[in-house]
Amino acid sequence: MGIHEGHRERIKESFLAYGLEPMSDVSALEFLLFYAIPRRDTNELAHALLDQFGSLDGVFHASVEELKAVPGIGDHAATLLTLVPQIMKKAAVAKTREIVQIRSSAEAGAFLLPRFLNEQDEVLLMLCLDARKAVICCCEMGRGVVNGVEASVRRMVEKALKVKASSVIVAHNHPSGFAIPSREDDVFTRNLYSSLSAVGVRFVDHIIVAGDDYVSMADTGMLALYRF
Repeated sequence: MGIHEGHRERIKESFLAYGLEPMSDVSALEFLLFYAIPRRDTNELAHALLDQFGSLDGVFHASVEELKAVPGIGDHAATLLTLVPQIMKKAAVAKTREIVQIRSSAEAGAFLLPRFLNEQDEVLLMLCLDARKAVICCCEMGRGVVNGVEASVRRMVEKALKVKASSVIVAHNHPSGFAIPSREDDVFTRNLYSSLSAVGVRFVDHIIVAGDDYVSMADTGMLALYRF
């Protein structure tokens, strides 16, 4: 057994005995890289990744191309590092299958929040509910990078009608900001509220997400201002 093999075994034994909590970020990342790079000291690579991206969170939010720009990180390592947050998101979303009815902003937040995990773009989702407030579907209706979400109100109304939704909840994220509705959010929400009301579909809420925080426009009273 070489020096690297002995080192890897010691880190693995430490993890199995105590978990990741006692490990430094470097050691935890080094340990993960063992499974993509079998015959190289990954401690140096872990340092390089953290130096380049600033934190574990930064590493896991980097794209494959950005990761591969770090010397020593190839296809296998970059794929593994991008797989981790996507697996976490998939697991978090799977838990929401237990939520079959949405009867409050708290239940809407619990259902929708995991769907924004690790998103770097603004994403707009529409949650369609039946007359019993049971979930019919949750669809991505828009995605933007710089200029915010660009979604067609007409397309959203058509989707709600197609699935025979009695009511809808929309949600979108502010990746680099706060969970506070902007003027643009207000204008968009007003237009969608009016268009859905015209075809008999109830607009229940617009939820603004930022990280693990969210704000319900219904709870703040903003939606009440759109009634006519």
